[in-house]
Amino acid sequence: MASTVLVGTQWGDEGKGKICDLIAGDFDCVVRYQGGNNAGHTIVVGDRKYGLHQVPSGIMYPDCVSVIGNGCVVNPAVLLEEIDMFERDGITTANLKVSGNAHVIMPYHIDLDGAYEELLGKNNIGTTKRGIGPCYQDKMARIGLRMQDLLDEGTFRAKLEVALARVNPQLDRIFGMPTYTVDQICETYLPMAERLRPYICETGILLNDLVEEGKSILFEGAQATLLDIDHGTYPFVTSSNCTAGGAVTGSGVGMKNVDRVLGIMKAYITRVGSGPMPTELSYEEEAGHTLTEVGAEYGVTTGRRRRCGWFDGVIARYATRVNGLTDIALTKLDVLSAFDTIKVCVAYECDGARYTSVPEHQAVFANAVPVYEELPGWKCDITGCRTFEELPVEAQDYVRRLEEIAGCRISFVAVGPDREQTINRFWK
Repeated sequence: MASTVLVGTQWGDEGKGKICDLIAGDFDCVVRYQGGNNAGHTIVVGDRKYGLHQVPSGIMYPDCVSVIGNGCVVNPAVLLEEIDMFERDGITTANLKVSGNAHVIMPYHIDLDGAYEELLGKNNIGTTKRGIGPCYQDKMARIGLRMQDLLDEGTFRAKLEVALARVNPQLDRIFGMPTYTVDQICETYLPMAERLRPYICETGILLNDLVEEGKSILFEGAQATLLDIDHGTYPFVTSSNCTAGGAVTGSGVGMKNVDRVLGIMKAYITRVGSGPMPTELSYEEEAGHTLTEVGAEYGVTTGRRRRCGWFDGVIARYATRVNGLTDIALTKLDVLSAFDTIKVCVAYECDGARYTSVPEHQAVFANAVPVYEELPGWKCDITGCRTFEELPVEAQDYVRRLEEIAGCRISFVAVGPDREQTINRFWK
């Protein structure tokens, strides 16, 4: 199996965890290359549902090496909670590895995340308030704490003192919040560090050694294309590179070692948090309500109701190009079974101009009006279909039309949440 990047192509919540879990067993290693516990992947195995926030989806396969890469930010408490959850259920974490260069989410990052959002008022970004943005800020400001720093108390204390000299005045003078001491944080973090010590290593060396041995790697993105700090709908984005290029910087594995890019697309579109969304449906409308409830569109991490809308072909085309997609996995096709007709956005109009790609200028995108095609629905249960030919012809036509719009073949079609409810068309 060739090494592959798995990437979300919309605003997240496309079902990356399900698809990653489905194919992870074909790989020797799964690497999460960006993000923190602000993202959640849901995996359904039998009657068990797992919500993963830090641990890669490959953990479900005991022979697969699961790596949290250097491009990630780690909340040690959340990571330990997930490790304990798996060990209680008899799922080994012996092959879990954490990059020593991954940055650590500190308690003041969480405080500042919420304070920044409150300060922005109605212009807030809609973050999960998990401290991800402030942690990446400290990384770029070169005062961040890394996982390797936790392993040496002297180093940790010295670097923490530098960070607090900058952070505490913000907490106190700007936001009127409690400050932190080095001893206070060490009391909490150093015991967690001892528990995590066996997992922390130089993952860049590990991964490149695996490549040289001819092993295959699956690079797992945590968020999605339109949340990318450079290529997303800025400023309503996350703080890392979630597009396929982030797999290289977030893992330390060179570009020549990536063979395929699998984009995950939902058969409609959703978004959590603030920012423009051209095809959004009002929750009060019948269509929006159906997508929300039938699709169980509530965030894994926050429980927030997701904003729902019709499939956005402009975004799909953009994601294909910016990620260099070779394949698409289309998820939640079954959720559309309730509709007589289904709309698909093929372009935007704004101020008399027509756009077939995502406009570069924020003001244009914010005021974009979707141009729709209407396709006939299939009005029947498709959750039992196991081949593409078993799908109603209207469902097959819908999939083929999305392929045309996106400019990339759809290799997987998911018709339900379980592993076996995924049709494999072209993936080998």
